[in-house]
Amino acid sequence: MVAILFDWDGTLADSLGTFFQANRRLLASYGRPFDAERYRRNYSPDWRRLYRRLGIPPHRLAEANAAWERHFDPAAARLFPGVRDALEALAGAGARLGVVTATRRVIVEPQLERFGLTGLLDVLVTADDTPTTKPDPAPLRLAIERLGLGGEAADHDIWYVGDAPDDMRMARRLDIPAVGIPSLLSRPASLRAAGAVEIWPSVPLWAASFLGRLERDGSGRRAPAPTEAAPDARP
Repeated sequence: MVAILFDWDGTLADSLGTFFQANRRLLASYGRPFDAERYRRNYSPDWRRLYRRLGIPPHRLAEANAAWERHFDPAAARLFPGVRDALEALAGAGARLGVVTATRRVIVEPQLERFGLTGLLDVLVTADDTPTTKPDPAPLRLAIERLGLGGEAADHDIWYVGDAPDDMRMARRLDIPAVGIPSLLSRPASLRAAGAVEIWPSVPLWAASFLGRLERDGSGRRAPAPTEAAPDARP
């Protein structure tokens, strides 16, 4: 059985610009500098860790998060071009699909419904489902359990696709091949250093290659394709 688990923001959903603008307004209110390079250098899926790195005092973290929620507009997210068709093709080839994200369920579920993706996913793990987040492997392990794939992850043809170095680290801790999609949060070099086995400019391009490998030999893992060149980051 083939199972492919995806990150959400920056991988399937074009939403990082919305996150960036909310964080920019938040940091400005605290008089802290913030730009794309600082975001990329300090990024963590754990918002507490991110804000500490960016200079928010520990005793003001809850306050900062509440302010971020006022600035954030989840309705501004869009799917990257070709993502829906890619997921439909993967599901049509028999792959089981899921999303493992550090974003809260109350944000992700309405987006999945709005984009018409709910029926394509076999599992959804969000920030609400585990006490720890990426790069800790707990969220990915939970998704695998919910798919009913017992035993060692290496015994199955499981892949994880994400856009941040911590996505790669999480997957590698379970010996799962990680595919990097460069974004505002990453460069190809940082994804490779974190353990990416392949780097592609987009999910649809990777999916096309993966489906070709499945058609040839029935497994994405046994016949990896050469790593594709990828742009340093999306605009």
